[in-house]
Amino acid sequence: MRLLDVLLGRTRVAKPKTDALISIATATLALESKLNITATGKAGLCLRPVASSFFTALEREVQEILEVSGRAAGTKFRTQKDDLGFEWVVLEDPDFEDLVTTLYAVQQEVIEQGFGPQLLAAVFGFKQGEESLYWVYSYKRGRFYPFAPRAEQKRDNALELQVSAAMERELPIEQSLEQWYALWGVPV
Repeated sequence: MRLLDVLLGRTRVAKPKTDALISIATATLALESKLNITATGKAGLCLRPVASSFFTALEREVQEILEVSGRAAGTKFRTQKDDLGFEWVVLEDPDFEDLVTTLYAVQQEVIEQGFGPQLLAAVFGFKQGEESLYWVYSYKRGRFYPFAPRAEQKRDNALELQVSAAMERELPIEQSLEQWYALWGVPV
């Protein structure tokens, strides 16, 4: 079958790598104790939308999961499109473990409904003092990287490198800096 795919010019879509996502739940302890970085209680799941009735059905399924788990865990949620047309499921919960668990449940529903390749990133909000810092999980690479946006679409590269080095034992860190994409205007 692979030879036929090559001859016909078809490509296989890579499955999202989801296993390491849950490691962020325990990494928050190290972020607080080592770097004085605290979770904001906000996270987001970024999806590439598809014009399909099946994707619309998926959105309804995700909405139902969030309503049920939101009631049980106290997680608030909203969905929105960003300026580039990507779909976001934005979650808020003061209990970081509940936040990670709910995001994980949403991601699993997306995968079970056959839209795993549409998963782009999970983003978790943090603060160091008054400055924002995000941990971005790339589903394509199965790794985390920090993103520290500042005014006028600049980023604090020194802080990003410092926190990534400090968290190498806690999280699977993306080693290729070219893969540390800026997510300007992240709704988390």
